[in-house]
Amino acid sequence: MPQALLEKLSDKNDTSELLALVEMPADDLDRIQLGQRPLVVVLDRPSSPGNLGTILRAANAMRVDGVVITGHSVDLYDPKTIRASVGTLFCTPVVRVESSKALEPWILRIKVETATIVVGTSARAPAVLAEHDFAQPTLLLFGNETSGLSSHCRSLCDTTVTIPIHGAASSLNVACAASITLYEVDRQRRSSDHGH
Repeated sequence: MPQALLEKLSDKNDTSELLALVEMPADDLDRIQLGQRPLVVVLDRPSSPGNLGTILRAANAMRVDGVVITGHSVDLYDPKTIRASVGTLFCTPVVRVESSKALEPWILRIKVETATIVVGTSARAPAVLAEHDFAQPTLLLFGNETSGLSSHCRSLCDTTVTIPIHGAASSLNVACAASITLYEVDRQRRSSDHGH
């Protein structure tokens, strides 16, 4: 391949030396294998490739079974998304669904099969993150960067939680909020596993 073309495809300062052709996996919710104590992340219309990739990276680090992206969102396979995920996109199943309404039957099914609790995140939620019991099977809903969770997503939630913050901004960046939330889930689960 001509060097100039490889540089263009690489889209980086230091040109990649490897090129691979890969097939995108099907957007099939059955690709998400739920563990003994499911942990699923649903992202409602994410709009930033950097945020999406960062959330995928945190999800993989914190033992998430799968990530679902709903609605009109940034391209999962945008090079910026993949770079921000540092390759974890290829380790944790990520499935795109056309809308939260299309996802609802699947959510209802896993609630019945695994007793999963649907937890939404919001800057205005009444419950504090650390006070919620994440030792139980959990599906976490994170909203769009600008508009938060859609009204339909909110209707799917059994409860909503907030991260108490101080300072001038009224909320956290969604990737930061997701990382903090997933860390709290993992912290509680490690604690309950050790019987503390």
